[in-house]
Amino acid sequence: MFRTRSRLADGREIIYFDDRRGRVPVPDPRDLPAVEPRCESRRDPLTGEWVTITAHRNTRTFLPPADQCPLCPGGPASEIPDPGYEVVSFENRFPSFSARTPVPARSAGSARPEGSASRGVLDAVDGHELFPRMPGTGRCEVVCFTDDHDATLARLPLSRVRLVIEAWAERTSALSAMPEVEQVFVFENRGVEIGVTLHHPHGQIYGYPFVTPRTARMLERASAHRDATGGELFGDVLAAERAAGSRIVRAGEHWTVFVPAAARWPVEAHVMPHRHVPDLAGLTEDERDELAVLYRDLLRRCDALYGAPLPYVAGWHQAPVGEGRDLLRLHLQLFSIRRAPDKIKYLAGSESGMGAWINDVPPERVAERLRAAG
Repeated sequence: MFRTRSRLADGREIIYFDDRRGRVPVPDPRDLPAVEPRCESRRDPLTGEWVTITAHRNTRTFLPPADQCPLCPGGPASEIPDPGYEVVSFENRFPSFSARTPVPARSAGSARPEGSASRGVLDAVDGHELFPRMPGTGRCEVVCFTDDHDATLARLPLSRVRLVIEAWAERTSALSAMPEVEQVFVFENRGVEIGVTLHHPHGQIYGYPFVTPRTARMLERASAHRDATGGELFGDVLAAERAAGSRIVRAGEHWTVFVPAAARWPVEAHVMPHRHVPDLAGLTEDERDELAVLYRDLLRRCDALYGAPLPYVAGWHQAPVGEGRDLLRLHLQLFSIRRAPDKIKYLAGSESGMGAWINDVPPERVAERLRAAG
């Protein structure tokens, strides 16, 4: 893999990933104003979770026609000036988190709220210690898998999927080194049903300034499991799934694809390595090679379920930068809201209001269908 860095007209970084050496980036011809994100995170006193507020994202691009796609190469509206590319990552123009967010001086007489869990907490909303807040620093990147607007990750050649994995690993390492970042999340949203705003095949990377709620909960469970049994929770879950076999979709030398026993979504699959590794950057060459094969295979099986592209979210759960790296094992969670060819699972009162999930589709049945879809 060969990496080439450049800058867009407003100063944002863009990184090209190629299988061959020699790229000379084309200068960005646009006249863009400087990026001025306004990202702020506030902690919910009832749950302890951080909520990020980003008013500037309300003006982001929404489902433009193909001839105005900002991810197609070299066009007048393109974020990518070059006439062609393989894989490219760049700072999001409308980020949820950004190190460019201005950090105001702490108001006179104010103090850091007591019990603040994050090193970034600055002060409190209304000056009340119940409502700590901090600038939404961090980083958000867009990762384009191909310059072909009509392609999908599932239909790219293995060499390109492998290059995408290299880009994910490199950007995980780079964002993890940023002082503002506590956790890195690599993900892809696909399908208008999921809420995508651009059709071009792409994913995103979030560098959060805090540890996310799901990760915090998994770390709690993994720590309690180790204290109670001496075992590693993710390894024990994987061993139990492999022993049962009924929810295994496909297994290789280094990875297993399975539907979790307590799947929340009507279609859900996890991809987990056979050894403990905290993040994508820690994978060996052999593990990356096999992952390209198994991940593309899973995406193709998903599209075959209903004979049409499946709307999905595919996210890589990685250990935080500074804690729990011996507890949380890297794994992919792919899920879809489609529960039948013509039906969508909407998050209603129990899920959205109480966080208590109800799944109409037995996980064993989903695994059987995914195996057959191969």
